[in-house]
Amino acid sequence: MSNRLDLTGATSVRGLVADLPDGTFAITVADGPGAGQRLELDGSSPSRLLVGKSSTCDLRLDDPEVSRRHCALEITGARLRVTDLGSTNGTFVDHVAIRDAWLSGGETLRVGATRLRVERHAGGQNPPVPPGSSFGRMLGASRAMRRLYPLCRKLAVARVSVLIEGETGTGKEVLAEALHEEGPLAARPFVVFDCTAVPPSLVESELFGHERGAFTGATAARRGVFEQADGGTLFIDEIGDLDPALQPKLLRAIERGEIRRVGGDRWIRVDARILSATRRDLDHEVQAGRFRDDLFHRLAVARIELPPLRARAGDVALLAAHFWRLAGADGAPPPALIARWSDDAWPGNLRELRNAVLRAVALGDATLPPEEPAEPEAAPASASRGGAAPEVAPADALAGADFMDETLRARLPLAAARARVVEEFERRYVEQVLADHDGVVSRAAAASGIARRHFQRIKARSR
Repeated sequence: MSNRLDLTGATSVRGLVADLPDGTFAITVADGPGAGQRLELDGSSPSRLLVGKSSTCDLRLDDPEVSRRHCALEITGARLRVTDLGSTNGTFVDHVAIRDAWLSGGETLRVGATRLRVERHAGGQNPPVPPGSSFGRMLGASRAMRRLYPLCRKLAVARVSVLIEGETGTGKEVLAEALHEEGPLAARPFVVFDCTAVPPSLVESELFGHERGAFTGATAARRGVFEQADGGTLFIDEIGDLDPALQPKLLRAIERGEIRRVGGDRWIRVDARILSATRRDLDHEVQAGRFRDDLFHRLAVARIELPPLRARAGDVALLAAHFWRLAGADGAPPPALIARWSDDAWPGNLRELRNAVLRAVALGDATLPPEEPAEPEAAPASASRGGAAPEVAPADALAGADFMDETLRARLPLAAARARVVEEFERRYVEQVLADHDGVVSRAAAASGIARRHFQRIKARSR
């Protein structure tokens, strides 16, 4: 097997060869409902393969003791990784309850009342993953990302609803924008609605609009996001946080293609492609009764699971270099910083990495790991006579050393000083990138490598 990752178009990417699939696996239902079913794993799937009762699972089991999304399977090197997804009755390997386990073949996996036989085929071939380092504005040259891109290209030109899943900060909104921009609706509106950013009492009005006088403060009629997105794409972020009372109305709007404003008495036809995203496990939310099953199926015609940054071998270096350039810094991040960042777990994923890069650019070498102390040298004559050693001027990381000097003289706590410097950097950065793109926010956001909504938030904070 080759020990090289094909990283065409990528720069300075470190791959973890142990993560490359080696051989294939087969999962066979040995006992229980659906005996004889078989699932083949060859490492080419865009994401982990799911086992459970849900119709969206790759191995669907009609077992009442199995959860909707019970466990996930993924080939890692020569082993099969099995992850329990918070199932009600647990996942067992040879009678041992597991949360996360690595199998080599020959084991028996039990979920609910179903026994699964695990087989490994050492000579099984894994299809090659196409080369590349991006899909639209979504960057990543790791195998975990490259295997997503063929699916993304197909979904970009389709009109089906897509549910994007993943931890916070994995780039779900950026992927939604890429799906819109790489498809036939690119010239039409792209409207974002964040279920967590609007007070519960105003969510219905934001979604469907309202008529004048519909409630206190409604001094004029207003279009909701469905009408704003008519003919284009509506991206509903954190759909798992939507109030259950509003879920039937959202379902009707999607199924019938019509909405009624709050306080209105007529139905309005709308035609918008629906993309949605969540950090929650919606299968679990459905099973717990907090999310409607019929709405889930309307949203999850297709699903994309974005991997966390810690599972994207080599992408930290690629992304850090990208954020470094966007921050206006010369050259590339210091190797010591790249090495330290590559070893981090990044619970905040890409958002946390981007902030770390911005902080490093703003503070210069203040965030570099300490170097080994050098051997002491003979003191200069002035120092040996008691004179003060010459001070080293701080790096002028921001345009205008006066601001940095002023911040240092303020003797602020580190956290407050850092926040002040980053805020000033973001203000100047937004001014510069807007000037470079004639004040057009969408183009400035694209050049910045961040979602339009996050760019607007920074812009608003920087006023």
